[in-house]
Amino acid sequence: MPLNGNSSALPRRRWGLAAVAIVAAVIVSAAFVSRHDDPVPVRTAVVERANIRSLISTNGKIEPVANFEAHSPAATTVRRVLIAEGEFVKRGQLLLELDAADARAQAARAQTQLKTAQADISAVERGGTQEEVLNLDAQLVKARTDRDSALHNLDALKRLQPQGAATAGEVREAENALARADAQLRALEQRQTQRYSKPEVARVEAQREEAQATYQAAQEVLAKSSVRAPYDGIVYDLPVKPGVFVAPGQLLLQLADLRKVQLRAFVDEPDVARLSSGNPIEVTWDAVPGRVWTGAVNSIPSTVKLHGSRNVGETTCMVDNKDLRLLPNVNVGVTIVAAEHDNVLVVPREAVRMDDSKPYVLQVVGNTLKRRDVETSLSNLTQVEVTRGLLANDTVAINSLNSKGIGDGTQIK
Repeated sequence: MPLNGNSSALPRRRWGLAAVAIVAAVIVSAAFVSRHDDPVPVRTAVVERANIRSLISTNGKIEPVANFEAHSPAATTVRRVLIAEGEFVKRGQLLLELDAADARAQAARAQTQLKTAQADISAVERGGTQEEVLNLDAQLVKARTDRDSALHNLDALKRLQPQGAATAGEVREAENALARADAQLRALEQRQTQRYSKPEVARVEAQREEAQATYQAAQEVLAKSSVRAPYDGIVYDLPVKPGVFVAPGQLLLQLADLRKVQLRAFVDEPDVARLSSGNPIEVTWDAVPGRVWTGAVNSIPSTVKLHGSRNVGETTCMVDNKDLRLLPNVNVGVTIVAAEHDNVLVVPREAVRMDDSKPYVLQVVGNTLKRRDVETSLSNLTQVEVTRGLLANDTVAINSLNSKGIGDGTQIK
């Protein structure tokens, strides 16, 4: 009995295990089919018409257009400062005075040297001082008289010699006297016209030129000791105070008309080719949140150079600054509109895919994704302009919401 009982239970147990295996296989297969056919939830976007701008974002620096710098002409002290940093000043207004006592003394000495040199030149041109000229004139009169007398005496002796009234020795002595008188006269005449040699004349001329240069330099120091505004503007840098010592060439103040300033923007090398003259520029400054200044590119970089760790091209533009909020030398944010298209079809940047460098999108058609090849134009950080392949109000897929891959033919919800 036990043997018969065991033999009948074994087939039933085998059939039971087989049934369980079949049911499990059916369940797994059904689950697989279910997972394969379940619609994929996706995030979508609608093709719409909008304005799109291709932007170049970078940084720049504000520079004054007309900048005036005053520097100390000599080692001295600051006597008076008549303005404050940030103050608006008018043309011709006295801004600052330096101690000019040494400069005035130097100018006086230089003027004395110049007058002496000019007197020396006058003496050279006239042949000597006034006293020397008068003495020379008197000597010339006497020399001419002596020469005329010697000539008259020689003539008389020559007439008397044939009659025996004058000897040959007397005649020779008279000739010698005439020769000495002529020599004396020629020497005085030469002294009158050529008293100074060429090296002496050159030395006096050099002394005059040196005195003139010294005097002019002293006058310039005096002129620069009082700093006046060359035009209306704002004193935006004033590093000195009354009583401080300043070295030659030290900066005293900077002034500029800040109603119009220049922006120098640093454009990274890959973006330089996108620049065109007239591109709109927007300028922002962290110190004035929400404020935007505008301008336009007026120069295209002619070279690329190292700026910090970047290779950049420098472009400039004029910026209206009528409220004087932008200050020289501040660092600002710069946005350059490289291109702008109005009322065009745009889609989110994430919706455009690439296949062998060809752009396409996955268009939502019913509950299925269909691949659509497209042509694009402008793009920015968030949008892409579509010029062919889609219509307004078409819907395109961006990505799945459950991390599943999507492609042509994917069922979605």
